[in-house]
Amino acid sequence: MASSSGPSLNKGLQCSICMEVLTDPVTTPCGHNFCRTCLIKCWPNSQTCFCPLCKEKYSKRPKLKINTTLREVVQHFEKLNLGESEVFCDFCGERKQKAVKTCLTCQCSYCETHLEPHHRVPRLKKHTLINAVENVEDYICQKTERPLELFCRDDQTCVCLSCIEGEHMTQNTVPIEEESREKKLVQTQIDVYQMIQDRMKKIQEIQHSVELRKRNTEEEKSSSVEIFTDLIRSIERCQSDLLKMMEEQQKAAEKQAEDLIKELHQEITELKRRNTELEQLSHTEDHLHLIQMSSSLYSHPHTKNWTEIRIDSDVNSLFIALIHLKKTLDETLNEKLSQTGLKFVLKFAVDVTLDPDTANPSLILSDDGKQVSEGDIEQDVPENPKRFDEGCCVLAKEGFSSGRFYYEVQVKGKTEWDLGVIRESINRKGMISLSPEDGVWTVILRNKNQYDACESSPVSVSLRVRPEKVGVFVDYEEGLVSFYDVESRSHIYSFTGQTFTRKLYPYFSPCPNNEGINSNPLIITPVSPLMD
Repeated sequence: MASSSGPSLNKGLQCSICMEVLTDPVTTPCGHNFCRTCLIKCWPNSQTCFCPLCKEKYSKRPKLKINTTLREVVQHFEKLNLGESEVFCDFCGERKQKAVKTCLTCQCSYCETHLEPHHRVPRLKKHTLINAVENVEDYICQKTERPLELFCRDDQTCVCLSCIEGEHMTQNTVPIEEESREKKLVQTQIDVYQMIQDRMKKIQEIQHSVELRKRNTEEEKSSSVEIFTDLIRSIERCQSDLLKMMEEQQKAAEKQAEDLIKELHQEITELKRRNTELEQLSHTEDHLHLIQMSSSLYSHPHTKNWTEIRIDSDVNSLFIALIHLKKTLDETLNEKLSQTGLKFVLKFAVDVTLDPDTANPSLILSDDGKQVSEGDIEQDVPENPKRFDEGCCVLAKEGFSSGRFYYEVQVKGKTEWDLGVIRESINRKGMISLSPEDGVWTVILRNKNQYDACESSPVSVSLRVRPEKVGVFVDYEEGLVSFYDVESRSHIYSFTGQTFTRKLYPYFSPCPNNEGINSNPLIITPVSPLMD
């Protein structure tokens, strides 16, 4: 492997394995270049191989051929030594002027004024002038002290006119100007080659992104089919249950009506019998018998009061079923969305560390910047415009002004806490207002089990279980801040439709320790992948 010394190496001519100049460069079928030796070491004797850079697999071991064009470009690049420094006139007094030419015969540099004799005096006109250089000795032959005016291509070195009359007499020598023009051409070739490499790399990035999106789309399609299939099954079950319930209710209503009608017929029969007896009694002349029978005949018969009895013709089964369906769908959607959401946001996990310069003096931070709790006394901390002087809170060192990010915080055992994100421009002096209008997006816990999302008007959040670890996800461009219960994989709350124009910082408040009741720290934990 070649050394990386010499001119500053363009990354396009580096081996991505040894990170040095390519030596005997070979190109893989996917278009990446490596030192031949480095690539052979990466590939075991097995037939299956993969590209060390993009991980593309090859079912058959590719034949490695040295890229001769690239090797020549690398060799030319190593021989270039670009760069100029400012040179001053050797003959100016206290106020030296910038030199415009260096005389290799005089071995001195001249400004425009002091160069004038070299343009006028015949003897000086024969001297060799070049653009001003600082290291004149590099342009002078060390053997003859004459200017280096020729380039020996056989020995790859600069020589003077005297040298070509000696040891370089039979070798291929050309004027330095001619060699310089060719080297400038080589540099242009290198630049063009690098532009080609950059664009090839961009093509690979785009192709990789498309392939990755294709895989993600297939996964999303599969998940979507699963979710909607479950929803359709829930609706079909609800429909079946509804029809069954409506049929059962109709049968019950018909049975009730049948029983009522039967009972009414019985009462009608009894009333008719009573009416007949009364009719007969009305024609009797036996007044004593009439008086004796009056107590039984004139009393009200034992019948129901039918004014309040009716069969309800209204059917509200659909309304009740839809309420149950909504509840079922809400629970199913919340579960599916939470699992899908967590799976998505985990890809944007970031390493977050607490910033001691922002911490309220009452807070105690761990040495690794991952834990914070409230102490009994204020810490002796230096004044800092970034520090919160009244709010019992601290920010992360890392701020975000674009993209997506996600982090997790352990809240186990705490009775109060605040978590979320806050705008960089928030006023650090005095109490802060927890609302989006004031640049704060938080979910808080109070009184051990009272969870609120701090919207303009606080929104109570009902949770089935107390979270022990909370995940916070932000999509800057979408204006989204979401909170998750990591252990139960459930969604807690989301701020949507927000507009972010300033840098956002993760925000932590362990809240007062309340005489030890709330002494547990907030702990920033590593993000772990979801286990199926």
